[in-house]
Amino acid sequence: MDIGNKIMELRKKCGLSQEELAEKVGVARQTISKWELGETSPDIKQAKELSKIFNISLDELVSNDIKNILVEKTSNTEKLAGLILKLIKVALVLVVILPVLLITAAVIYRNIQKNNLGRVVEKTITCTLHDKTYIYGFEYYESTGDIKAAGGDGYLANITNADKYGDAYQAIDIIDAYVKNNGGSCTITEAKEVE
Repeated sequence: MDIGNKIMELRKKCGLSQEELAEKVGVARQTISKWELGETSPDIKQAKELSKIFNISLDELVSNDIKNILVEKTSNTEKLAGLILKLIKVALVLVVILPVLLITAAVIYRNIQKNNLGRVVEKTITCTLHDKTYIYGFEYYESTGDIKAAGGDGYLANITNADKYGDAYQAIDIIDAYVKNNGGSCTITEAKEVE
């Protein structure tokens, strides 16, 4: 509906004549007639006055379908909210899944390392020197000799610097050679697999 027909409809609905409406708006009766016939249209100031008289918005006066605009804005807002919710869900999933993936990767890496280095074995060297017995043990990777853990009597470690070596085979040989060179003897227990 054009603005002229809308003005006529609203004027009749309010029970006003063209002359009464013209007086309220501050224009001639002929101006109201021209608006209703669609020959001319009210300017913005006159349109504002008409919207006050008829108690409607300017959008309603000019038949501007504001509802579609509001529906579109609401729809866009809902889409944005949906996207934000999806992003939050993805972030939460990452917060939960990422640590699990990292732990799994660490376990797999550890197993690969264990498989690459071979099985872990334990060997103990028991030495007698100057009528005293000293024991020192090693846990190491059998294939490389890399020490995983070592410990025992501090005396043997101190005098041979056995704890400074990364290779169990070398450390055992150094302890054995030192004790034998100083009049002692050593026995080495056979390696056994460590769980």
